[in-house]
Amino acid sequence: MSSTVVFPSTQAEPEPVPSARRTYDVRTFGCQMNVHDSERIAGLLEDAGYVPAAGDQADVVVFNTCAVRENADNKLYGNLGQLAPVKQARPGMQIAVGGCLAQKDRDTILRKAPWVDAVFGTHNIGALPALLERARHNDEAQLEILESLDVFPSTLPTKRDSVYSGWVSISVGCNNTCTFCIVPSLRGKEKDRRPGEILAEIEALVADGAIEVTLLGQNVNSYGVEFGDRGAFAKLLRSCGNIPGLERVRFTSPHPAAFTDDVIDAMAETPNVAPQLHMPLQSGSDRILKAMRRSYRSEKFLGILDRVRMRMPHASISTDIIVGFPGETEEDFQETLRVVEQARFATAFTFQYSKRPGTPAAELPDQLPKAVVQERYERLTALQDRISGEENAAQVGRRVEVLVTAQQGRKAHETHRLSGRAQDQRLVHFSVPPGADTPRPGDVVTVTVTGAAPFHLVADPSLQDYHLRRSRAGDAWDRSQAESCGAPVPGAGGPGGKGVALGMPSLPQRRN
Repeated sequence: MSSTVVFPSTQAEPEPVPSARRTYDVRTFGCQMNVHDSERIAGLLEDAGYVPAAGDQADVVVFNTCAVRENADNKLYGNLGQLAPVKQARPGMQIAVGGCLAQKDRDTILRKAPWVDAVFGTHNIGALPALLERARHNDEAQLEILESLDVFPSTLPTKRDSVYSGWVSISVGCNNTCTFCIVPSLRGKEKDRRPGEILAEIEALVADGAIEVTLLGQNVNSYGVEFGDRGAFAKLLRSCGNIPGLERVRFTSPHPAAFTDDVIDAMAETPNVAPQLHMPLQSGSDRILKAMRRSYRSEKFLGILDRVRMRMPHASISTDIIVGFPGETEEDFQETLRVVEQARFATAFTFQYSKRPGTPAAELPDQLPKAVVQERYERLTALQDRISGEENAAQVGRRVEVLVTAQQGRKAHETHRLSGRAQDQRLVHFSVPPGADTPRPGDVVTVTVTGAAPFHLVADPSLQDYHLRRSRAGDAWDRSQAESCGAPVPGAGGPGGKGVALGMPSLPQRRN
């Protein structure tokens, strides 16, 4: 069902074909799901004839928003305010807002920022090109929000941010009722894709050069509940191990309450599943976990980590933690510190609780003063920084396989180091010894860790210690760079050959 469309038109809807060379810019606020949705938005716009903006202000700016934390609202409206005079000075420029905040705020966005041209929700990303063209044709803002999925997002065109790795959604929505979270009301109940569709998409990504995929879902380990197979996620991981050319498989995020030993076994026994796990804790206090409606307790959580490390001793485990949930006492916070100390996370994403209208937690008594939350947050981050530093220091002397990325460290121009991710997802800055070949993004180097800091590892290898493996992903990177320059692309199949990042290829039919 769709909400009321603002400024409806009685005219026939025009075809979403923009004038030649109109440019776009997609700006993403939020989680990995938002990032993947932005890849789909970019794919849709390019499929409709838009091209990425290069340097100059784009003709169309799309904000893909998050609604989990308050600063997402502030960031959006601040950005919209900055663009208002730019749009006024540039006739024909358009602004669109989508994602979770658009699903939540709806008419509020157009009331606060009437210069916005289109507002769309989490369930109808595919409508964006038509909304933009309708807004241009009618010279009126358009709002369209669906209450349930119109089409599963993974069927939409996708422009991937990376040629060597990709996101693959296995489900959308969530059946949990965490009191602090607004996501279920914005993305709806969980909808699972069939395993064959997921595996076919992964195979298509690998055929295009990717050697790493990350499986995405609000709660990946509940995958399969919709079609009656509670062991489906473990089976999916094992099936990923049978895809030739797929070297690394990751997933995010599981829920501790539903995390079962068959998933741990599948991780440990499937060679290309990374020895890495993101397991959201949220709080170490059982009392607060109950108030959050997180249906596990700290003992169960720590037991999961113990079993993961028993099967995968070198696994890197990360987490999410909320500080300052309503009613949290100093004793509750001390429990969080205790669990963090015992868990020995490689890294933690720590957040100060922010009151989100529409969530049960927003109505709870005993909302904490900002000063108390800030002080606890600083103590928690100091503890986790120490632990991260100690855990990384223990990696010194280990030999690691690093997938080279296009992103470089802030000090790369000074250190002349390249960057990549180890199999356990740790960030590694490494140097190329004199006389050795320089890797491309997507290639794999094997080096020995020589130094560590809380947020990264360092490897400065000798020529003898440095090993480079050129990969299909590195070849795909070369092709993508040649295409962006308009140069002939080896192996592209002649003029007009399919490019790596210009959208998802058609997926082969596969039986489940």
